[in-house]
Amino acid sequence: MTAPADLAPLTVADGRIAEVLARWWGFETLRPLQAEAIRAALACRDSLLVMPTGGGKSLCYQLPPLVDGGTDVVISPLVALMKDQVDSLEAIGYPAAALHGALDSPERARIRDRLAAGELRLLFAAPERLVNTGLLDLLARVGVRRFAVDEAHCISQWGHDFRPEYRQLALLRERFPAAGIHAFTATATPRVRDDIVAQLGLRDPALLVGTFDRPNLVYRVVPRTDRGGQVEQILGRHRGEASIVYCISRRETEQLAGRLAATGLLAEPYHAGLDPDRRHRTQEAFAREAIDVVVATVAFGMGIDRSNVRLVLHTGLPKSLEAYQQETGRAGRDGLAAECVLLYSSADVFSWEALVRKSAAESDLEPRQQEALVNAQLEHLHAMRRYAQAARCRHAALSEYFGQRYEPATCGACDVCLGETASMAAGTVTAQKILSCVARVGGRFGVRHVAEVLRGARTDGIARHRHDALSTFGLLADLDQRTVENLVHQLLDQELLARTGGDRPVVTLNDRSWEVLRGAREVVLLEPRSGRVRTTRTEADDWQDVDRDLFERLRRWRRRIAEARGKPAWTIFDDKSLRSIARDRPASPAALLRCRGIGEKRLADFGAAILDIVAGREPADA
Repeated sequence: MTAPADLAPLTVADGRIAEVLARWWGFETLRPLQAEAIRAALACRDSLLVMPTGGGKSLCYQLPPLVDGGTDVVISPLVALMKDQVDSLEAIGYPAAALHGALDSPERARIRDRLAAGELRLLFAAPERLVNTGLLDLLARVGVRRFAVDEAHCISQWGHDFRPEYRQLALLRERFPAAGIHAFTATATPRVRDDIVAQLGLRDPALLVGTFDRPNLVYRVVPRTDRGGQVEQILGRHRGEASIVYCISRRETEQLAGRLAATGLLAEPYHAGLDPDRRHRTQEAFAREAIDVVVATVAFGMGIDRSNVRLVLHTGLPKSLEAYQQETGRAGRDGLAAECVLLYSSADVFSWEALVRKSAAESDLEPRQQEALVNAQLEHLHAMRRYAQAARCRHAALSEYFGQRYEPATCGACDVCLGETASMAAGTVTAQKILSCVARVGGRFGVRHVAEVLRGARTDGIARHRHDALSTFGLLADLDQRTVENLVHQLLDQELLARTGGDRPVVTLNDRSWEVLRGAREVVLLEPRSGRVRTTRTEADDWQDVDRDLFERLRRWRRRIAEARGKPAWTIFDDKSLRSIARDRPASPAALLRCRGIGEKRLADFGAAILDIVAGREPADA
């Protein structure tokens, strides 16, 4: 979406903007829509900016107060995200602070004093702390000009992560009628965007919707056949790199993290049921690059803001495409290539459906409200299912879901467009064998039992029901149990089989099943395989002319600096900056200043050490 006609884009040639951008961040250009968002902020015109994770939303609210010398407020739902942003800003000398419950009273008092004295350009706060602690009165005395509402989709009941406390933010318009209110989110359908505007009371807002596509992300959907083995294999492509592995249950996170640690990987679990101190240690260790892998529940917001995550792996189905977009959005925030893999089984769909209905039934909502809630959540879930089972470009599917056309004929960055998926030979015949077995067992058994009959397994259940005497017994004896179960789930996904509800669901035939059995409908089944994945053009370009040995030496140095300062490593330098240095091999301060992400303060703080490393000398740690 282009900027409104009355909101001409800024150019970095606009003097003060260029000066601030270069001095504080070491950048020479702005990304798409950043100029328009900054212009809206400086004009105190309300705005809604929808930009994918890693697209540069933060700069849009960080830069304006440096230009006009005011104090702005950023509302964020997660303490970890606030702390990471403040750490990153402090690394370049930016005066920012965050007020949250983890601070002691003296520290909160010091921050309030700095705020009252006009020393801060940005103050981060959670929505409940903003409205329940008398902070609004202090902000009124300070004369705050702008409020930035981060993760603004949380205010909408149609969004995937609705938080009731966000609804209180409507009072900002009443208390600060002259202030600009700016909403930021990475995931919002047109319906959610309209709701954000209404709930925040935005006046004639600049609606800035960026391109949802993340071309640096490589999307893959792999049939789940051996969860643990597949996770180990995929992580093997990213040894020594930051990876996030998502599981649906807490028990799975701990079991999988233990299995990975036993193989020598630096992996830790992370979920809401763990001791808060352990969660904090894990999060800090991941941010400082002391561990490589975090295994987390999708239901718990991690608040990880590490820019160089190279893999996000889902071992189970997310409950919405909005959640999937946000979770995969934690990969490749530095703009470099990253991989996003989903291990898919339709069994997850049925598990989520049961959980959604159970949660609604146990709520205090009236029956009509329960029904509306269930329908809305199931709508999200089945959009996620359709994405996972569709054999079409993943980038196109995600873009179109969020209301944008995807122009390229092929993305070159997903399993489908890279030709990594394969249709099973004689898919229709295999489907007929499965459907015939369902018919022979009378439509009274679940997926596992049907698969065991097809494989010719000698189980007590098969013997008890005399299913070893059926004509379908052993028809797929050449396949293993997990593969046959996966094929049954593919038929369920395509609605060529039906499945009952309840705690012990069984598979049954439907009208489409009989069409297949009569030969009136062709069936395409994807063959579960774990063959080699292809290198994308983006992955190759990212490393072009980069001295990998120098890059690794810079990474080790960065880790030492981060440890010494107690800060996340990426806040010292991101990987893109280190690769720029390792590519250009600067030999002077002037040459180093031309590398990406090197501003005046970083040059002053780290320039001598970096030039020593490039020259092959041992650096004096800053």
